[in-house]
Amino acid sequence: MVVVGSRQEAVRWQLAIQTYIKEQGYKLGALVAFSGEVNDPESLPEPVTENSTQLNPLLKGRDMREAFATDEYQILLVANKFQTGFDQPLLCGMYVDKRLGGIQAVQTLSRLNRAYSGPYGLKDTTYILDFVNEPDDVLAAFKTYYETAELAGVTDPHLVYDLRAKLDAAGHYDDFEVERVVQAEMNPKATQAMLVAAIEPVADRLLKRYKAAQQALQEAQSGPIVDGPTTQAAKDELDALVLFKRDLGTFVRVYAFLGQVFDYGNTAIEKRALFFKRLLPLLDFGREREGVDLSKVVLTHHRLKDQGQRNLALHQADGQHKLEPMTEAGGGAVQDKQKVLLSELVTKVNDLFEGELTDDDRLVYVNHVKGKLLESDILVQQASNNSKGQFDNSPDLDSALTDAIIDAFDAYTSMSKQALDSERVRAGLKSILLGPAQLYGSLRARGGNQPGLHP
Repeated sequence: MVVVGSRQEAVRWQLAIQTYIKEQGYKLGALVAFSGEVNDPESLPEPVTENSTQLNPLLKGRDMREAFATDEYQILLVANKFQTGFDQPLLCGMYVDKRLGGIQAVQTLSRLNRAYSGPYGLKDTTYILDFVNEPDDVLAAFKTYYETAELAGVTDPHLVYDLRAKLDAAGHYDDFEVERVVQAEMNPKATQAMLVAAIEPVADRLLKRYKAAQQALQEAQSGPIVDGPTTQAAKDELDALVLFKRDLGTFVRVYAFLGQVFDYGNTAIEKRALFFKRLLPLLDFGREREGVDLSKVVLTHHRLKDQGQRNLALHQADGQHKLEPMTEAGGGAVQDKQKVLLSELVTKVNDLFEGELTDDDRLVYVNHVKGKLLESDILVQQASNNSKGQFDNSPDLDSALTDAIIDAFDAYTSMSKQALDSERVRAGLKSILLGPAQLYGSLRARGGNQPGLHP
């Protein structure tokens, strides 16, 4: 199994693997699995799905799981699919080119732990080649759920009732609209047009309301009083709509889980689940992931470094980790991005440096190093022309970081000495700079304001 970071990457990986297999004359078959449709003009002239003949020419409508179990296929590329719940004992190797964390890391890597003894022999070895994740992070994820895992409490099955009441009280739909969607969903003779006619008015109303709130916020912020009551009212409206969408997703997930073990005996709850499941994907406002434009990527440096093998022992788990139950669903709030980044930066810097240093000392030091790096035209150019992952591997970045640490030595002797003496501290400092300190984005912004640095 090859785990990639996006559906577009999955398409490109599959085309590259197919070409390589053909060139080498190997008798190997590769499948690619992803949801929905991918439009990547640089790779293929038309949008494709996982059933397209350009990607899986021999699948011919068969179930992906069943086809992969045959002698025809030995490689399966996945993008947010088959990383959980895929029970295939023949899997023995995994290549990871995607950031994994927490339960997702456990579920993904555990695709390999099914025992097998059959016509193909005995599976006595598994291996994982990970290009992205830190071994200690993976170990920490597994320790949380290893042997000693126990529940810290009991999940309340009445959470779905509380969520339903909260969503109903928002006033964005009524019982008649819910019933229309349910009838279209449950009627075996219903058409796609009937379902669209039932759900579209609700989604359209919410989208227009969000757009109107955005416009009101822009107008208020361009007025004489930037932070006045009109601005706050528009922000409150946007936050309320984002939270409404988030609560929809929470209801769908909680009901899907609790509905398997608890008989609600309430058709109104089931109807809400059907209605919310159809409405949720149509609300494309809020914190959606933006598409990545790869057309301007220019590779200036490429480095492949063998970081060795690690034995991630789980037997030292301290037994302090417990699985938390669901307690309060739908109680979230929209967080200010800058406050979240600052909190993350403070936490990571505090964990990195030792000694009697204040939070201000640590933050000023990071800002000093970041400021020196922002002065480098080479780094500006590389950040403007490459992805964040490629920029992370630039030897110029490592060299400039060392120079910036040395430059800060007189003013910040303790922290600079720690950074120069420890590769771990330097790596941690670079991670902070590229993470919550937003060095990469700052370099790109600086590149956008300087002539001659655009690709």
